[in-house]
Amino acid sequence: MAIGDIGDLVARSAIELAALPFTPFADSVIRLGVTGLSRAGKTVFITGLVANLLDRGRMPQLRAAAEGRIEAVWLQPQPDDTIPRFDIEGHLTQMTGDTPEWPESTRAISELRLSFRVRPTGLLSGMRGTQNVHLDIVDYPGEWLLDLGLLDKTYAQWAEDTLSRMARRPQGAEFLATARAEDGSLKHDEARAQALAAKFTAYLHAARTAGWSDCTPGRFLLPGELAGSPVLTFAPLPEPASAGRGSLWHEMARRYDAYRAKVVKPFFHDHFARIDRQVVLVDVLGAVHTGPQALEDLRRTMADILTAFRPGQNGLLSRLVLGRRVEKILFAATKADHLHHSQHPQLTAITEALVREARDRAAFSGAEVSAMSLAGFRATVEDRLERDGQILDVVRGRLMGSGKQAAMYPGELPTDPARLLSPARQGAERWLDADFALMSFAPARSSLKPGEGPPHIRLDRAAEFLIGDRL
Repeated sequence: MAIGDIGDLVARSAIELAALPFTPFADSVIRLGVTGLSRAGKTVFITGLVANLLDRGRMPQLRAAAEGRIEAVWLQPQPDDTIPRFDIEGHLTQMTGDTPEWPESTRAISELRLSFRVRPTGLLSGMRGTQNVHLDIVDYPGEWLLDLGLLDKTYAQWAEDTLSRMARRPQGAEFLATARAEDGSLKHDEARAQALAAKFTAYLHAARTAGWSDCTPGRFLLPGELAGSPVLTFAPLPEPASAGRGSLWHEMARRYDAYRAKVVKPFFHDHFARIDRQVVLVDVLGAVHTGPQALEDLRRTMADILTAFRPGQNGLLSRLVLGRRVEKILFAATKADHLHHSQHPQLTAITEALVREARDRAAFSGAEVSAMSLAGFRATVEDRLERDGQILDVVRGRLMGSGKQAAMYPGELPTDPARLLSPARQGAERWLDADFALMSFAPARSSLKPGEGPPHIRLDRAAEFLIGDRL
């Protein structure tokens, strides 16, 4: 770590330490980061979670709610005035209206504050009345999280890793041929640099659409106000034997360094480094459906993701010396409503196996890590059908696009995750003894009773793990 980075860390830690409540009667604040890889359903998860924390009739596994200790929950203005507010009202209206539909995917950072008035428990419960607990939910694209790994890589290291990864992906063939034919030692030409960046960006979009998980740099996919700027006009190239100051290779390296310094570092300093608890949403079913190589790519990505966190306990000394740490991390397989509940244990076991390496690292550092399968907004109902004399457990829902009702049996997930992970690690191109199908379901039309949030799967268990100890 550079001297300047250490100075920044100490300064931020001192500010955080000064802001800490030193009295047991002060309000408590939890910053919960929510992110996920492509198509994981972050917006749906947050909308379902907030709606069910406001109306807790479907939250029996949240202990404070089950014990009746939560007296009130309400939305408040968020503390960060420069971050857009998460549009909870708009998203909920989309998902519960007369013609319900899914909201658009997360494309930038947003925030929402949810406040609880709770009757405390424990030794201090007789000494004080109700306590206010503020939950700041920070929603950010998963692509930004993966970018944090670039802070520890030089341009040469990143370019070599990226080109090697492309060689294993059909979508990378065209750019790989172009990059290998390029001579990075030649004089920089801006038109050529822009053409290379455009072709590299097209590859990233194609790779993400095909189901690959690691598609960095993330801002190439979600450029926002940076579209067309030099900081997004670079691409990986093979390292030449020599590259002078005005060469294409040197300019690509300079722009990569600018991306790390002016895009990745500010996100880390301003937002990510302030998170206490973290949810990482994962489309495990989508990876299984795509095939073994996509599942192995997801496993490697999950291991890399934890390097972006600083897991551990948030004691006063650790905050001063090491900065704020992430105390709890939940890896959640979404779209559990695409499976009959009889297969949820298999989905959870596969998720646990995928994050085993990440889980072990975090546990060693003192953080709590959990994996589960859930659905932020349940779009299906369960049913049983007979086919060829066999009874199948299926789910039934309204199809995207046509709106017609359909039943789906996605295939039988194995009880032993190694049945999937072993061929994935060995580079198999397809599953030998099974096929896994998926349909895209639209939100179900629902009629909610007073005090009930939208139907979900295990949001109450997720909330208990993430914030139950502070309620």
